[in-house]
Amino acid sequence: MGDNYILLPSGVLAFGEGLQEKNVDERIQSWQRNISNTAFFLILAGSQTAEIEGISAAGSTAVSRRYTAVADAELLLRGPTLPKRWPLPPLPAGVSPALISYVASKFLKIKPTIISAGLLQTPPFTHVSLESPDRGPARCLSSGNAMESTRVKLLRDGGFKIGKKLEKSLLITECVPGGTSTAFAVLSGLGINVNGLISGSHRNPPLELKTKLVKQGLKAAKLKENPSSVEIMAAVGDPFQPIAVGLLMGARESGQEILLGGGCQMLAVLSLALNEIEPESRSEFVSKILIGTTSWLVDESLSSAENRNSFIHLMNHVANHFNVNIIGLASGYRFNDSNQKVLRDYEIGYVKEGVGAGALSLLAQIKGLTQKEMIERCDIEVGNLFKSNNEKTCQGI
Repeated sequence: MGDNYILLPSGVLAFGEGLQEKNVDERIQSWQRNISNTAFFLILAGSQTAEIEGISAAGSTAVSRRYTAVADAELLLRGPTLPKRWPLPPLPAGVSPALISYVASKFLKIKPTIISAGLLQTPPFTHVSLESPDRGPARCLSSGNAMESTRVKLLRDGGFKIGKKLEKSLLITECVPGGTSTAFAVLSGLGINVNGLISGSHRNPPLELKTKLVKQGLKAAKLKENPSSVEIMAAVGDPFQPIAVGLLMGARESGQEILLGGGCQMLAVLSLALNEIEPESRSEFVSKILIGTTSWLVDESLSSAENRNSFIHLMNHVANHFNVNIIGLASGYRFNDSNQKVLRDYEIGYVKEGVGAGALSLLAQIKGLTQKEMIERCDIEVGNLFKSNNEKTCQGI
């Protein structure tokens, strides 16, 4: 696979420019030692971008995507069998990645601290709010006026305060329907060429629709040359981004190692943070940051032959733009041998990533959960999920 990839013994794939096996091994060992002492955050956020017809498969309808974040978080926290306030929204195919995250986090014995912003519901579980819960979702990115700058700064500063107080490694994960579109928009706003490289929950992401919305939003925003990250997020972002940027910058200030759990959305957050840092400090900043994702996202090739492994190309574009080396890790779990069709759907391009599925399964793999055990556990939990859904239907819920 060339110099940009290293397949590690556990089945984990390391990728990125400037890879050195020794460096990657050291960082993986560090995570292996510190997994039980990790601050694990799940950020839930809402954007009206998710309500555009055809934009996201994180729920089959615009209405169902309004509660995807809360439903996924409930599944991650409570598992498939315990009663929940919010049902999982129907998906075109596959099953919520929160199920994979639940299995992995249960094995790792870690639970998330949940931060919520811009949701239409009050989450029925303990969570942190950095703003008034009735602020509601960000406006659609196509408006070029997604959020007020004051809101962006409030969320960023709230995230920064939490990150700065940390005395342990940090794992950041997210659930934001429509989030790959806002990631596309902020990366474009930073001047990074991401066309044809942004994924999504669809088997074939609606690249034309996303490109059109992003062009519309950036045109309406009339950003000045070299805009600040706050200006870009206010124009075309979502509430997850400032929280994650603040959390990331605060944790780096306190010297912590960071695993960004996800794909394009985490690259957007990292880029927004790097944009605020002096060029000479950027390499040091990324030296303790890893991107953790799934093999399905890394395998994906969008639009044309030269865009093979689109996510790796995207990550390298970001690294080159800021003149830094960024390292990504993908967990090696595959579902070809699963008994559950909704899990095998991942192998043909559905869902791919979300709710920290990649980073959590990566940590589980590093900690010794084998491929066979992972499939068995996921198969059982899918069975439990279907059983509990059927019972609710029978009771008329």
